[in-house]
Amino acid sequence: MTSAKLPAASRFPEINVKLLNGESHELGQSTGADRWKLIVVYRGLHCPLCAKYLAQLEEMAGEFNEAGADIIAVSGDGLTKAEEQAQKGSLTFPLAYGLTTKQMTEMGLYVSNPRSPEETDQPFPEPGLFVLTPDREIQIIDISNAPFSRPDLPAILRGLNFARTKGYPIRGTFK
Repeated sequence: MTSAKLPAASRFPEINVKLLNGESHELGQSTGADRWKLIVVYRGLHCPLCAKYLAQLEEMAGEFNEAGADIIAVSGDGLTKAEEQAQKGSLTFPLAYGLTTKQMTEMGLYVSNPRSPEETDQPFPEPGLFVLTPDREIQIIDISNAPFSRPDLPAILRGLNFARTKGYPIRGTFK
């Protein structure tokens, strides 16, 4: 089941997850009044396309930080799989785990059942990306129903920089 999609310019929902260090973290929370937030939802350890995307994100982490954006990646995987993902990818940005199907639908993500027990053992989110303003408003939202479609991270970085420095309005809000 997939719920209604989050509208652009809406406040990101209050979704609490666990970080690898055991701390709780609210996904939409930034580290400062002028900090933006980049939330990347990945399918899980079973997805090689996710590993490649997270590796690219790791390579660009410094650029996102310089642009004033905090990064976090999250999946429905449990702690063991999330730790393996972080270790295999040498990820230094925060990685969260344990996203529930209820939280996935609150975020408007597509949720899939595994094709087989070898893939994974639980429903999982399809890819999603959210860029939030310091006020938790959704500036950019990109969700997919398949692992093959993901936003270009250099383009997201350019867009985030442009929106921050030029005061570019949130698009897609026509009513």
